[in-house]
Amino acid sequence: MDLSFGSRYATFRESVRSFLALHGASAPAVPPDLRALPTLRWQQRLLEHGYAGRAIPTRYGGYGATPDILETRIIAEEFAEAQVFPGLSGQGIMMLVPTLIEFGTEAQREQFIAPTLRGDLIWCQGYSEPNAGSDLASLTTRAVLVGDEWVINGQKIWTSTAHLADWMFCLVRTELTSPKHLGISFLLLEMSTPGIEVRPLVTMTGDASFNEVFLTDVRIPATQIVGGRGEGWKIANALLSHERGMLGNPNVTLQRFNALVDLFRQETIDGRRLIDDPVWRERLLKLQGRMLALRCNDLRVLSGRLNDRSAPLAAMLVKLEGTELRHEVEGLAIDALGELGVLYRGSPLLRDQGLWQQHHMYFLGLIIGGGTSQIQKNIIAERGLGMPREPKLAAG
Repeated sequence: MDLSFGSRYATFRESVRSFLALHGASAPAVPPDLRALPTLRWQQRLLEHGYAGRAIPTRYGGYGATPDILETRIIAEEFAEAQVFPGLSGQGIMMLVPTLIEFGTEAQREQFIAPTLRGDLIWCQGYSEPNAGSDLASLTTRAVLVGDEWVINGQKIWTSTAHLADWMFCLVRTELTSPKHLGISFLLLEMSTPGIEVRPLVTMTGDASFNEVFLTDVRIPATQIVGGRGEGWKIANALLSHERGMLGNPNVTLQRFNALVDLFRQETIDGRRLIDDPVWRERLLKLQGRMLALRCNDLRVLSGRLNDRSAPLAAMLVKLEGTELRHEVEGLAIDALGELGVLYRGSPLLRDQGLWQQHHMYFLGLIIGGGTSQIQKNIIAERGLGMPREPKLAAG
């Protein structure tokens, strides 16, 4: 089986490697400070060379290249191999930008896409509520149109980066008499709007990456709706497909796995490298097998897109396996560090800035976020494999 992409793509791959050899040293460390000037400069350089926003039209601040899935894959592979920061991603770039291109007005695209790609605007996602997580369509945050303004009241929870965000894309109930899936709209809120209160939620990592957001008589222009009234559920499902691919991104997982291999080459027991020890090497190889399977599954998704054939089952597997594998990659690194693996912030003996420990804890949360593994398995079983839905318990 020949999995090579052909001579044209081999030439393109060499051009990416040349860029990384010339400019890779100026990339920010991971994780980057989203607001820092070096991060924004690196993002601008990636945009100028087409390694970020590659297929986004130039009028929206992108590179304007003809969409080419194989080029996109090569870029991701080479950045992962070089372990160079591949540019800003997050909810704005990975989720909202493609959603605005598909559903937004021309004015919304011109206002939001370019500054989002540059990193000038940070976004958060207002979806989950205290009583609407896995059953998102049960959300109760309401928006009422009063004159030319939406007036919004309600609460969101587990809102990633809300404490940093400039804007939020938010699901609210606007059609109070419609069935729950048909009564939801998709609004855009500036986080400095009066009536928005953000309360950080500190996780086991010691960081407040999630937040509660309270909305009390928040007023926004009526034009800050994406799509039509009651079309929010359709838009949300399109956006969630981008989110699941982002959370389980095989290329980011590959970058971390490559770093794990480097760690195995550095760490020793009784003067012997871990990678030379058969027990440790077997543990590494088991994860490498799953990493290869994840990448081959990504090829199934890629092949489907190239040949205009959907590969829904393959796409459904990405979030489930991607987040669980990432959690285990970080966990094996902690084991490899031995007694240093139990250290965290504040220790002078901490290795790699504590990123292995932080990511291990953080990805335990992402196994839950964006649809728990249990929910993902139900989706795969029912929608991907055609199995019968789980019977509902009788009332009472």
